[in-house]
Amino acid sequence: MTTKIALVTGASRGIGFALAQGLATRGWHVVAVARTVGGLEALDDAVRALKLPGAGALTLAPMDITNADAMRHLCRSLHDRWGGAGLWVHAAIHAAPLAPAGSIDERDWDKSIATNTRATGLLIPMVEPLLRAHQGTAMFLDDPVAGQKFFGAYGATKAAQIALARSWAAETAKIGPRVIVATPAPMPTATRARFFPGEDRSKLTPAMAEAERLIGLL
Repeated sequence: MTTKIALVTGASRGIGFALAQGLATRGWHVVAVARTVGGLEALDDAVRALKLPGAGALTLAPMDITNADAMRHLCRSLHDRWGGAGLWVHAAIHAAPLAPAGSIDERDWDKSIATNTRATGLLIPMVEPLLRAHQGTAMFLDDPVAGQKFFGAYGATKAAQIALARSWAAETAKIGPRVIVATPAPMPTATRARFFPGEDRSKLTPAMAEAERLIGLL
């Protein structure tokens, strides 16, 4: 495979956006997945605006990762076109509003489970053969808020996602694919602004700077 293929789920904003942009500027062909079409188009504009020689291309895939049939079709397309993928970055999340555990909204709870936990469990078997075919790497992004007050829905389902990723990492340590669980530094993203309104954002790490560090881990 001469083209380096990176699948980035959750690429329309925040660290997913920054990682997709950073990978594209390093020559990766990024298959960018997100529900928000406008965010994906902004990603495409950002990469094109840099006009860097040797930059990779983008394939925009506006779809919901909770739609198993759509994701299965996408993975099949990756196999048919490129024979696999060298990298999967999983940055897609549902960040439910903060709420006491005794007041979690049922719809937010169901969506948190569907996006943060169930979709991950379905995607790993779909993506694993793509990565194994090219000795690839999967990267998950931890957020250690589980158990903190008011983070019940998000924290519990995100922790379950990371537990699944760590199990996968242990299982494939000798046979591949390589699985990395990284913890990003606090960044001035829209999601963090919802969780910590009024925070001094000047002290946070810019998403692009953190993306550069995470890409270095690969």
